[in-house]
Amino acid sequence: MRRRDFIAVLSVLAMAWPLAARAQQKAIPVVGFLSSESPAPLASLVEAFRRGLKETGDVEGRDVTIEYRWAEGRYDRLPALAGELTGREVAVIAATGGIGSALAAKAATTKIPIVFLSGADPVRFGVVASLNRPGGNVTGVSLFTNTLVAKRLELLHELVSSAAVIGMLVNPNYSDVEADTKDAEEAARSLGKQLFVVRAGSESDFDAAFATLVQQRIGALLVNSDPFFNIWRDQLAALAASAMIPAIYQWREYAAAGGLISYGTNRAESYRQAGIYTGRILKGAKPADLPILQPTKFELVINLKTAKALGLTVPASLLALADEVIE
Repeated sequence: MRRRDFIAVLSVLAMAWPLAARAQQKAIPVVGFLSSESPAPLASLVEAFRRGLKETGDVEGRDVTIEYRWAEGRYDRLPALAGELTGREVAVIAATGGIGSALAAKAATTKIPIVFLSGADPVRFGVVASLNRPGGNVTGVSLFTNTLVAKRLELLHELVSSAAVIGMLVNPNYSDVEADTKDAEEAARSLGKQLFVVRAGSESDFDAAFATLVQQRIGALLVNSDPFFNIWRDQLAALAASAMIPAIYQWREYAAAGGLISYGTNRAESYRQAGIYTGRILKGAKPADLPILQPTKFELVINLKTAKALGLTVPASLLALADEVIE
């Protein structure tokens, strides 16, 4: 071989080697993060999800890439967003922010593993076959926030026992709204209370909804568990305060934003658990073998500053039960 030809062969090999080396490297898996909510209000919870991934050895940007899709409270956008993620051929879909995300992801694929995070009953909605043996390609974390409707009304009754009529704010576009309303009506009846339901399916409906509550002389308010409402928690807490209506919510974040009282699970912990399940699936675990995780602890948070502004005295018995008191 002539010297010039030998040098040419070496040059070709030198150019080909990095390409071959890169081809031999394992591709970084992509996780699809589907949410019915918005990125800003969910920032701390996304970080909790990343912490869960990290506990399994997966760091975003190093071991895994996350593609985010946000419905911004528009549940009708979820199917298209889920379709984008399946078209991207992600390794796992984390379907968060309510049962709508789980249903959209399940409808989009029967092959890609799905880890859902929802407050509604996943068995009743057909997302999984059972809690212990989910089956198929879906597993996740069930917050069961919607089963706590009766408990929230009991707490509200203890705090504002004089309220003869309790309002309930619901989003007519939410999948579980009918079941939630029925549960609330039964719970109110057992307490000897009347329930008055108002509906708000968009931010523009909030002012009119609270004006109706004031006109009806509502003594207290139950804000229904709904991912759409989570996006606007600051505005809802402010409207309740402005209308001088004592209100109870499902998440601590509402109380921290000025809401009177909240009762529900620790969302950050639930997102961390969803991150762990996602990481385990990336390591080879099958969704069908991972039972649905359920909360073991519920948090009662009371905002004393808001109570004082409303002229309420929080019973000592209720303060003793509180996991956190904001002053």
